Amino acid sequence: MLKIKLARFGKRKQPHYRIVVNEARDKRDGRYIALLGQYAPTQIPKILKVDLDAYKEWMKKGAQPTETVESLVKRFETGTPFPERAPRLSKKAKAKEVAAKEAAAAPAEAPAETPTPEPTPAEPTEVAAPATEVKPQT
Repeated sequence: MLKIKLARFGKRKQPHYRIVVNEARDKRDGRYIALLGQYAPTQIPKILKVDLDAYKEWMKKGAQPTETVESLVKRFETGTPFPERAPRLSKKAKAKEVAAKEAAAAPAEAPAETPTPEPTPAEPTEVAAPATEVKPQT
């Protein structure tokens, strides 16, 4: 049974894939019958190229695409497979922003002068005079 699947190439942690036609039980990265396209998810912007005519021909011949390949082809057919996203703040940045707003709002809400507690009258303490010693002179 023929499958249309992804074959992984590229360095460690920098993959790029080829969309290939291969026997279902063959090795993932082994020899393939036909090359239909490529997909590079780690590059900026992501790359997705598919030869749709060849893809449809192999589908007519009975080749079954994997779920991943099928979803990638659907994305490719839309014309904008990976639309630009608006940048979003991370959780940490959001927390800092909220903390900054709270810190700015706290002094505005607090009264201008904080009342100081009245000093309580202390018990009078006896102050002892320093003891002086008189030495006789000889």
